[in-house]
Amino acid sequence: MGQRDDRRLARKKQEMRRQKRRKKRRRRIVFLVAEILILCILSVIAYGMFKLDKLNVNPLKNLTNNGISQDGYMNVAIFGDDRRPEDTGNARSDCIIIASINNDTKEVKLVSVYRDTLLNTEDDTYDKANSAYAVGGAEAAVNMLNRNLDLNIQDYVSVNFLAVADVVDLLGGIDLDLTDEEVVHMNNYCVETSEITGKKYKKIEPEVAGTYHLNGVQAVSYSRIRYTEGGDFQRTSRQRLVIEKIAEKAKKADLSTINKIIDAVFPEITTSFTSGEIVKMSAGLLQYSIGDNEGFPMDNETPDSIPGYQGSYVVPKGLEENVIKLHKFLFPDEDYTPTDTVKEISDHIKDVTGIYPDDSEDSTEDNGE
Repeated sequence: MGQRDDRRLARKKQEMRRQKRRKKRRRRIVFLVAEILILCILSVIAYGMFKLDKLNVNPLKNLTNNGISQDGYMNVAIFGDDRRPEDTGNARSDCIIIASINNDTKEVKLVSVYRDTLLNTEDDTYDKANSAYAVGGAEAAVNMLNRNLDLNIQDYVSVNFLAVADVVDLLGGIDLDLTDEEVVHMNNYCVETSEITGKKYKKIEPEVAGTYHLNGVQAVSYSRIRYTEGGDFQRTSRQRLVIEKIAEKAKKADLSTINKIIDAVFPEITTSFTSGEIVKMSAGLLQYSIGDNEGFPMDNETPDSIPGYQGSYVVPKGLEENVIKLHKFLFPDEDYTPTDTVKEISDHIKDVTGIYPDDSEDSTEDNGE
């Protein structure tokens, strides 16, 4: 029994170390997304506000929160989805980011909500965080964030990730190092991606490891790979790498190229902001600064299974405790006490999963990242 317990403890510690590394990789994407958004906004100013009519404006009409005001801050939800042209409903949000802007200091803090987090998505339904967007669109997703996290988000921006194919092509492609396994899977994904985007590609043959110059179809297909070691976490890492390469080339692009990117990407953006609101925010753009970023839930666990649920979930080690840490991170001067709604949701998740806050030494180290 002693050896078996030692092996079990060793496996647990190894998994915790892997989770720490995953958190670090997932957080890096936030700054890179922000860089690209800022590049686009700066270019809009350079070319004139007439570009704003290319955006799809969809106001939020029935927002709810837990009676939270958060005066002095503007909170915005950013969603990334992979909607196909033939899709009639809402796609699941592949990326969920909360941008909190301090109206006085102009500092922007960013929080990435892990899409597989078990939360209360609507009424008495508990599911992955990204399912709220699929069921009820941006409005349902914003309400989900407000309800579970005691936030007062009033606006959102949603971007179709397939627009990445256009950006990569306009930048002249990107160079990536691929394993032979990734080449095989990328070639397979390229068939569907080409059909969805209407863009062509050239199959890589022979399917061997190497450095390849990828076009838009290939870059998006590469970022969709999940059937390798690391699964969906490694898929997130690939998406980050693609965005890194795009950011590198976008910084060196001339204004004419950036203008073409805006023409291609803005029609793929839907937002609740009106043109007037965007113009007002853009006027003080140079005053804004990107501050710290964080992943949510800060303390979490990915159990092998949850009774009554299928698939892999990220479970908060106490939602209430995680929300307290979230508010301390976003609103350091706020005198915050969790609402009864958050406490009830937190208790339900604990009861269903059997996962509770962990005050062990390992957990303390994890919080400090």
